[in-house]
Amino acid sequence: MGEEKKGIIDTIIDRVGVTEAPLFKTPDYMYNISYWLGAMVAAAFIYTVITGLFLLMYYQPAYAYQSTQSIISSVPYGPVLLFSHLYGAYIMIILAYIHMFRNFYKGAYKKPRELQWITGVILLLLTLGASFFGYSLVSDVLGVNAIDIGDQLLVGTGIPGATTIVGWLFGPGGSAALSSDPLVRSELFDRLLGWHILLVFLLGVLFLFHFMLAERYGMTPSARDKPKVPAYYTKEEQQRFNEWWPRNFVYMLSIVLLTWGIILFVPNLLANINGLPIVINPYPAPQAGSPESTSVQPYPPWFFLFLYKFVDFLLPNGMPITPILVLAVLIIGLLILIFLPFLDPSDDLRVTKRKFWTWIVSTLAIYLIELSVWGYLEPGVPVPFSQEIEYLGLPLVIIGIIVYLWPVKQGNTPVSKSETKVIKMNITPMEILLASVSSLSLAGTFVNFLEFPTVVNGIILIPVILLTIYMLRRVAAFILGRKPVAAIGNNIATSWSKKAAFYGIIIIFIVSLLLLGLMWTLPSIGPQSTYAGMDLGVILMLWGIAVQLYHYEIYVK
Repeated sequence: MGEEKKGIIDTIIDRVGVTEAPLFKTPDYMYNISYWLGAMVAAAFIYTVITGLFLLMYYQPAYAYQSTQSIISSVPYGPVLLFSHLYGAYIMIILAYIHMFRNFYKGAYKKPRELQWITGVILLLLTLGASFFGYSLVSDVLGVNAIDIGDQLLVGTGIPGATTIVGWLFGPGGSAALSSDPLVRSELFDRLLGWHILLVFLLGVLFLFHFMLAERYGMTPSARDKPKVPAYYTKEEQQRFNEWWPRNFVYMLSIVLLTWGIILFVPNLLANINGLPIVINPYPAPQAGSPESTSVQPYPPWFFLFLYKFVDFLLPNGMPITPILVLAVLIIGLLILIFLPFLDPSDDLRVTKRKFWTWIVSTLAIYLIELSVWGYLEPGVPVPFSQEIEYLGLPLVIIGIIVYLWPVKQGNTPVSKSETKVIKMNITPMEILLASVSSLSLAGTFVNFLEFPTVVNGIILIPVILLTIYMLRRVAAFILGRKPVAAIGNNIATSWSKKAAFYGIIIIFIVSLLLLGLMWTLPSIGPQSTYAGMDLGVILMLWGIAVQLYHYEIYVK
């Protein structure tokens, strides 16, 4: 008999060799967004790079603020590109933090993934650095203040060569942004743009290496399956798992679409809400040196607010904390975080067996949030040592007590295939994020509809309501614990749920066509083009949900 005739897509896949690529195979239980946070970070990075290349075509370093305003007012869909590029970086930072802490609690930093953890921490640092330089490219008062703060902190350390390092980083310094000479301004912003591009390039290179390490051992198995290190599935065990193509590709596509949809929708929605805090407003702050800038509180980028508050601390003798001490604490903390796989000698993945480091890392997470909020509410206000003990000591003690009293679970007993034990719904960080985003989006779009009750705003409101209902239903079902979604040894997926998924895809397709048609009627120039950005964001999120439904209908048994 002759060889079976293949379609065009199958032929292309065969020629490219996708099915033979050495990508790890995935067990059924890993089709949960919490296992794919790294893919979400990668999706945000790719989106930010793409939009950054488009923005680079219109950016003029000698006229940084003017060219930014021109992008907002004159370039087709310019605000959409600019705001989503900014928030693509913001969301990437948030997801990177969630990914890092989640991997700690899952024990994904232990043997054989030590190098993967180290490169992950370095990737986070590069992301913060690239975002810092990109944040300053606008030449608004916040960006220039960020340069001045970084300049003063480094020079204030008094370490040999600090002034030279500042010259390498910032060229003529933040004062150059106020110069009337375009060449002087260009010298500053050319330097910032160069560092921004270089760090993004290093991010891409190191990410490829990080991805290669991830593929080497695959995702960290559940502690139920592999409670001890080295925790990974052998090649023989992987033979019973799902191939990367097509199921992993389909699931990853849904994650990419959801991530891109959020990146598009959130900033374009915020751009239409008045009274936002200046540190999260997608619009640039007033230009540095302008009369309007004098009333703006000097803030660093929000992702460095924790450091901004730390430098306000006073020593026990009442003297301000010195920049060299700040730098020393940061370096020591980073070294501990980077070399955590070697500092934690335990061979157990279960978090209850790693109480000391669970206490330390959990406290670190709380401190990042607490100091950031504190830095926003009381910027530049000196903090006496007694207040430091009160504000930082309390979380340290409370978390320590909780971790100490946390009962140590014994090894889980495997469930036989004939058993029908129901596993309750798992809620993922991504679902909580989506529920929060959709709720805030609904509030904003509803208020906007009340203020401007147009047909366009009414149509935009519909998919936001549907998404919010869906996500809040998921979270509520988890809290109430009444909705089982999977079982071991017993297929509880009923035919009606498969049909609901099928009809859901059809409904999403129809709504998407309506929204696509609507998008072409919306303005493409100026701030009002953000409506099109919201529209496109909703479309991508709906497509991501549709692909999730397709994955459920076709692959989930």
